[in-house]
Amino acid sequence: MATTEPRWLDDGQQKTWRAYMAASQLLSDHIDRQLQRDAGMPHTYYSLLVWLSESPERRMRMTDLAERSKITRSRLSHAVGRLEHNGWVRREDCPTDRRGQMAVLTEEGFAALAAAAPGHVEAVRCALFDRLSAEQVCQLGEIMRTVAEGLAPHGGADLPWRR
Repeated sequence: MATTEPRWLDDGQQKTWRAYMAASQLLSDHIDRQLQRDAGMPHTYYSLLVWLSESPERRMRMTDLAERSKITRSRLSHAVGRLEHNGWVRREDCPTDRRGQMAVLTEEGFAALAAAAPGHVEAVRCALFDRLSAEQVCQLGEIMRTVAEGLAPHGGADLPWRR
C-alpha cells in the first residue's frame, strides 16, 4: 500500500495560517467581551438578533436562521431559548409547515439590539477596519468570500446548520 506524503505548509503559509488563527481568535474574543460587558449578550446572540431584525416582519424559519448564522440546529435552539428567556425572541409555529418553527424578534429584542449596536460597531471598527487600508478591506472581503464559498458547497455536505 503506497502512502502519500502530506502536503505540508511551507514557511510562508505556516506564518500566514498562524497569523490568521491568532487574529481570528483575538478578534472573536475582543468582540464577544465587548458585547458581554456592554450589552449582556455573547456575539452569537447579537448576530441572531441582527439576522432577525433584517428579515421581513422580523421573523425567520429556525432552519434558515441556523444556516445564516452558520451554527448547528441544537446550538441555535439553545440560543433562541436563552433569547426567549430574556424576552427578546419568541417562537411561533410555521404557518406553511407544521414541523417548522419561526423565530420572531420582539420589540424588547429590537430595543436590546439597537442599544448594543453602537458599541458593537465601534468595537469592530477599532479592532479591524481602522487598522486596514481601503484596499486591504476589499482584499480581505474577497478572500473571506472565496474561503466561505469553498467551504459551503452545494449538496449533501456536512455543514453545521444541517446537523
